[in-house]
Amino acid sequence: MSRHDVLNPSTEQSVTSIDLFDLEATDRAIARAQHELTTWKAVAPADRGRLLRRFADVVDRHLEELAQLEVANSGHTIGNARWEAGNVRDVLSYYAGAPERHSGKQIPVAGGVDLTFYEPLGVVGIIVPWNFPMPIAGWGFAPALAAGNTVVVKPATLTPLTAIRLGELALEAGLPEGVFQVLPGDGGVVGWRFVTHEAVRKVCFTGSSDMGKKVMAGCAQQVKRVTLELGGKSANVIFADADLEKAATSAPSAVFDNAGQDCCARSRILVEASAYERFMELFEQAVKKFRVEDPTKETADMGPLISAGQRSSVDTFVQGASVAFTGDAPQGPGYWYPPTVLESADGTDRAFREEIFGPVVSVIRFESEHDAVTIANDSPYGLSGSIWTSNLGRALRVARGMETGALSVNSNSSVRYATPFGGYKQSGIGRELGPDALRSFSEEKNVFISTEE
Repeated sequence: MSRHDVLNPSTEQSVTSIDLFDLEATDRAIARAQHELTTWKAVAPADRGRLLRRFADVVDRHLEELAQLEVANSGHTIGNARWEAGNVRDVLSYYAGAPERHSGKQIPVAGGVDLTFYEPLGVVGIIVPWNFPMPIAGWGFAPALAAGNTVVVKPATLTPLTAIRLGELALEAGLPEGVFQVLPGDGGVVGWRFVTHEAVRKVCFTGSSDMGKKVMAGCAQQVKRVTLELGGKSANVIFADADLEKAATSAPSAVFDNAGQDCCARSRILVEASAYERFMELFEQAVKKFRVEDPTKETADMGPLISAGQRSSVDTFVQGASVAFTGDAPQGPGYWYPPTVLESADGTDRAFREEIFGPVVSVIRFESEHDAVTIANDSPYGLSGSIWTSNLGRALRVARGMETGALSVNSNSSVRYATPFGGYKQSGIGRELGPDALRSFSEEKNVFISTEE
């Protein structure tokens, strides 16, 4: 194994050094997960649920520790990090009730009785990105464990610390060794081994659309199950009859939260032409108030970008673009970038069309409801989005017309653990969270019992 220095993006200083798994260590961990599968899937549903509730309780006792660790490792604001740790707890609690309710059907047939059963797939490999290390890991491992699978998790090399700690807390909660393992390492080594290893029967990947296509192609070689949560370029559609003040004051956090490093970021704002000037006036006031500062401060709205490379990438979208206004950001050490608002004349510019993954938003006018839906759908992505209007009929028409997986009306909320989450088009395949997530971690078996003499 090699060593890797984990950096704090707010200070550019080392937080700690960790061992990275190599190919041999990865294979040993997968073999351990495969060995433990027989025991884990035989655990009674009620007992499996009890262990997951215990895991949730242990996470709850360590919420502040996990949050502080995420602030240091990822640069998330302390408020966000506390929510993220709480989300892991809540997702575990939600799926702790699932094993006893993961039931099949009795289907009426002639000549006998027909039953269906849900059985675990086997070893599940979860590849976690650096932008939301805790929640996205939990969205995968909680339902996978509830369905009776064993799990190997590869956290992003930049942000492995909270996943490593969750692996330790799982053991403290009483999960058997080998059932839930965290394997920090290079994506081309550990993550790709999840794709190629025959014992891994499903891969959950969250990341870029380009890499998601490679993962999907690799999994196809073994007809391996795959869930992909990929890129986004979500639209925030604001009609003239909306509460413009609320829409404008909510818009900064909808795109600049987590420094814009969010697939659900509403990075395209579509404003009805008659309300455009007023909205931009209110939006500028809100952006100027958005606090970019030391993420350990309770008042911080946004911290730094994850790395110098990401900052450089974001800046390429701004250079030469039509900048309407910007917010403020600290100077000195740290990968800081100010919230930046661009104006798009016709929606053909690169910043309006491509995922930036930084605190940059493009605003464009639209003339009609049909125009708004057309612009919103003119994208290879379709993950999230918002609609602001006081007209309920319009809200429903536009929501049905937009090609995206998760929409909010008069809100910018994207994720609730009790509801399905996932995207259209190149934003992904499959759905996470919600009551049906266990089905994607299960095989459905049909059994016919003849009653004829």
